[in-house]
Amino acid sequence: MGSPQFAIPILSAIDKNFHLVTVVTQPDKPAGRGKKMEASAVKKYAVDHNIPVLEPHKIRKEPETIEVLKSYQVDLFIVAAFGQILPLVVLEIPKFGCINVHASLLPRWRGASPIQAAILNGDLESGVTIMKMDAGMDTGPILKENSITLASNETSESLSEKLSGLGRELLLEVVPDYLASRIESIPQDDEEATYAPLIKKEDGQLDLHEPVEILERKIRALNPWPGTFLQWNEKSLKILEAEIIQSSPQEIGKRKIHQKYPAIDCVGGTLVLKKVKAPGKNVVSGKDFLNGTRDWVGS
Repeated sequence: MGSPQFAIPILSAIDKNFHLVTVVTQPDKPAGRGKKMEASAVKKYAVDHNIPVLEPHKIRKEPETIEVLKSYQVDLFIVAAFGQILPLVVLEIPKFGCINVHASLLPRWRGASPIQAAILNGDLESGVTIMKMDAGMDTGPILKENSITLASNETSESLSEKLSGLGRELLLEVVPDYLASRIESIPQDDEEATYAPLIKKEDGQLDLHEPVEILERKIRALNPWPGTFLQWNEKSLKILEAEIIQSSPQEIGKRKIHQKYPAIDCVGGTLVLKKVKAPGKNVVSGKDFLNGTRDWVGS
């Protein structure tokens, strides 16, 4: 059970090492400017590899889907970024229950956006937890976890790729031992729990009255989706990469040029825009953006 690209290395490992009966994923959704219906990454993989696919809109409200899952008589459900909460009736279907490949070091960052939350909050490390699922939101006992150090320029895309690979390797270690009852699960400490709420598109707007360190983290955490943007000449200028220079800002929001790059004063420093995208234009370096823009300063 999974949906985005994060789940693909994990799905591939399951497909190659175990008897995979079916894939459950989110239904096709409109994407891009034309709002053309697009399948999830997991569905694309399943179709390419002739694996049966179930696409429930809300599994907890679809008894017919639940009956189909029961009919498979499987040993185990493996979940990796599925995107829906599984009701108890689903969790109890497999002989050995359900295990989840979660992209954080639980109980830190339970919830929908653990990768983004780690970057947004300046965490020095992240990791993957393999947990046995219960009826709560990422509250089940831990089977095994492994950590990595975050790079200073980490984005949600780069961290997702790293954690997906880590999750694949960890899962292959855990499943045989779990099925043979050679792993003793460890309950989570609920008092240590933090939560990572679902990211929305509107979260991408940068508030220049926030500290410059927060803005730089947000640019990395929300790359590639939903992306971050500034209001510029009544337009949205997307910011894909930026760096901080220490300065004493004269005026919050004041636009300037720093070493041929567009820059903007924020609380506690100046944000230098290294890579941007203007409306209707391609992604370019900040230097190239300035070469084609006459009104960055003083407009």
